[in-house]
Amino acid sequence: MPINFFATLSLLSGIIILATENITTTRAPQVLITEGEYLLGSNSKERDWAYQNSPELVRQQRWYDLWEHPQESQKISSFWLDHYPVTQKQYALFVKATGHRAPYISAQDYHQQGFLVHDYSAVNHYLWRNKQPPAKRGNHPVVLVSWSDAQSYCKWKGMRLPRENEWEAACRGTQGHQFPWGSQWSALNSHHQAEGTASVYSHPEGVSSNGAMDMLGNVFEWTESTFKDEKNQQEKGIKIQDSSHKTLKSCSWDDAPGTCRCGFRHGRAAQSRHILIGFRCAKTIEQEKK
Repeated sequence: MPINFFATLSLLSGIIILATENITTTRAPQVLITEGEYLLGSNSKERDWAYQNSPELVRQQRWYDLWEHPQESQKISSFWLDHYPVTQKQYALFVKATGHRAPYISAQDYHQQGFLVHDYSAVNHYLWRNKQPPAKRGNHPVVLVSWSDAQSYCKWKGMRLPRENEWEAACRGTQGHQFPWGSQWSALNSHHQAEGTASVYSHPEGVSSNGAMDMLGNVFEWTESTFKDEKNQQEKGIKIQDSSHKTLKSCSWDDAPGTCRCGFRHGRAAQSRHILIGFRCAKTIEQEKK
């Protein structure tokens, strides 16, 4: 089906939003994140708020002190970022066109990869059958995809996964907000502490100042970046992750508000497939010129 653009280039806080009438096409609308200085990472005040709004286990294990970068300003070059996370419908077009494996994980593999969080019975709701996504979840973010699965999809679109600092820049905006929508928490702006995924279009009020949508909640998102936090790990005597671990940004549908911040980060093995993990794609300006 041809894409019908309604010929609108909306200018929003220096971001150009490419809008289409059909949001389930292979090319998701994208936002242009402009070059500039962006405040990334977290400070102690932000982490203190996060611990106050997190489960006891998180406070005991000091997740945010261990994993998050110290706050600093970084220059980010211009790039395109998918407006929304990749949906089940969009991923289905990729599977059909390329023959790539459908999202799936067996009960044995699910238990072997660890970080179970949910029993395998919860995974059944997200398993594809006959290379078709689960019913009534077409506009939900695709899950059960590994880092390489996500890379393959983005390459098919002529794109790539966003780097960790790019993702956070799009989330925080040039004002360095703690949340995409500003500096004050609002439970209505993200899909969190829920029973499962939701449509990526469910929380338009959660838009970032850069025009990106659904940046917090619903699913963690793969980034191109290797997960590193050597300084904190060495200080705490924790084994340093190797290059097979990739950085995840955002929070998921079952997380507490403390995790749902632009600065939160953690890592998982690149081969992991989980019902809490999805992705979106990015493109450098140079890629677009080719």
